Amino acid sequence: MSHPHNPKRPRRVTARTPAKVNVQLAVGGLRDDQFHDLANVFMAVDLHDTVTVEPAEELLVTVSGRDAHEVPADASNLAAQAAWLLGERYHRDPYVHIHIEKNIPVAGGMAGGSADGAAALLAIDALWETKASRSALLELAARMGSDVPFALYGGIALGRGRGELLTPIKPDDGGEREYHWVFALAEGGLSTPAVFHECDRLRMASGGGHLSADVPMPDPAPELLAAIRGGDTVGLGRMLAFGLNDLQEAALSLRPELRATLDAGTAAGALAGLVSGSGPTCAFLAAGEEEAVQVAKALRESGMCRDAIATRGPVPGASVEVVE
Repeated sequence: MSHPHNPKRPRRVTARTPAKVNVQLAVGGLRDDQFHDLANVFMAVDLHDTVTVEPAEELLVTVSGRDAHEVPADASNLAAQAAWLLGERYHRDPYVHIHIEKNIPVAGGMAGGSADGAAALLAIDALWETKASRSALLELAARMGSDVPFALYGGIALGRGRGELLTPIKPDDGGEREYHWVFALAEGGLSTPAVFHECDRLRMASGGGHLSADVPMPDPAPELLAAIRGGDTVGLGRMLAFGLNDLQEAALSLRPELRATLDAGTAAGALAGLVSGSGPTCAFLAAGEEEAVQVAKALRESGMCRDAIATRGPVPGASVEVVE
């Protein structure tokens, strides 16, 4: 299976991928395959991880940057899985050195691991010159995890199924809108499976069922989609205030201190705040860039989080940046 390196082939390829915020995360009941049906409104934001790949004698993963020590540098890393899946598809040994430069918080509900998997798919495809089609890459991404296809996709999209069946959501007038976000980073992470388990437990404890037969099929909120299609920041904030993340109560149950973080962000002037995905990062929508900077400053000074980052979205998905 091994291929000798062609001197004309790339020696090193770098790709980068954005983080995401879940503007809505509606969660159905537990399915027989142990997944939940989702209606997931994703927005890609301007906070990126960078992945560089080059030929190697074995599959090797190294990590630098924010929280690097918390990232698995073994076969469980989605970037390593990208090498295995592409190798399997194109009959190659998955022997590459994958270096991940972390900027997206680890286990923060912002799909940082999924972002690395998507960037690795693109980078290894370019390094090996396998020229995989967009649909082939999306299919491999879906095998890697529910959030990986959106990391390739970017922009704003509705994810159905486990989140991997994507439909873009664009402004009705075809223009580009910019939304300003602040992310309050918590100490430590939260396990996504643990948060889903807690969601199921809370549903059972409340007297309702937690299985797919008991919980209605999740749907996006029509008013939320209308706000996005209309480019209405205030309307979007109004909808976020309704608590559109069905995992939020589970995340708050596991990490009660996050309630104080949410309160601090809205007290600082955010239009709305919510737990991002499975948490523990809290996301705040601000009226504009200046307001986002003020909210981030107030959150840092509040002591309710270890850091706060002002950023914007939507931004494009994963892209190859450098081929050497």
